[in-house]
Amino acid sequence: MDLALVNALNGLSWGMLLFLIAMGLTTIFGVAGVLNFAHGALFMLGAYACMQLARWTGSFWVGLATAPIAVAVLGGAIEAGLLRPVYGRDASHQLLLTFAVLLVLEDGIRLLWGPGYHVVEPPALLAGTVPIAGYSFPVYRLFLVALGPLVGAGLWSLFRFTRFGKIVRAAASDREMAAGVGIRVPRLFTGVFVFGTALAALGGALAAPHQSVGPAMGERIIIESFIVVVVGGLGSFPGAFVGALLLGLLEAFGTQVLPRAQMAIPYLLLTAVLVVRPRGLFGQPE
Repeated sequence: MDLALVNALNGLSWGMLLFLIAMGLTTIFGVAGVLNFAHGALFMLGAYACMQLARWTGSFWVGLATAPIAVAVLGGAIEAGLLRPVYGRDASHQLLLTFAVLLVLEDGIRLLWGPGYHVVEPPALLAGTVPIAGYSFPVYRLFLVALGPLVGAGLWSLFRFTRFGKIVRAAASDREMAAGVGIRVPRLFTGVFVFGTALAALGGALAAPHQSVGPAMGERIIIESFIVVVVGGLGSFPGAFVGALLLGLLEAFGTQVLPRAQMAIPYLLLTAVLVVRPRGLFGQPE
């Protein structure tokens, strides 16, 4: 029972990071219809940017606050300069293009920071461990567990009550209708891509003290984020939240219950949901 509590906290902390990147991924797909393979690389770039800014300034908080903004600017340039010319083409062009961006970003990161792994220490306020159920548990992971619902509530309020959120929801429901009522779709696509990129980079910055920062950290999370988006339902905000928590908890408990099958757990979850409910847990019929 004590170990179960620790596993639950570990699962929730990982689920919160998954939620951030999956939320950006599902928002971009829901509005612009782009399955962005480069999203994992943008998550990774957020971690590296946070690490570098923390080294320069001596403050993790400065890195956390500014890295998402810097990466979001790059995201806006990618959308305006590369993706916008291929919106009207076959979806495979977008997939190949974002995959190419992924490769370029990964190689660029290797050139700038090398192929090795880096450790980012959590800020002094969140350093160390606390005893929970007889185990030493990192304070920083408790911070992630507490931060997740706050971020989720903030995003829900943003989409529910602000003009930007209402426009995004309208465009996600019917892009042609949104364009017909005067919404400037190209500008909206750019704004949504910048917003989704900022969420990915924020997730990366928060992940920096949680795990080693290395050039492969984007690969695992982009696969799992796609699984979260499909399990929750393409374009669904509550689906991304529930899917991320579900996958995070299953992986954490899988380490204890089925350690040899741990790698297969995300795919087993994906298969089960697609068989029972092909459009995802919160997906809407077209």
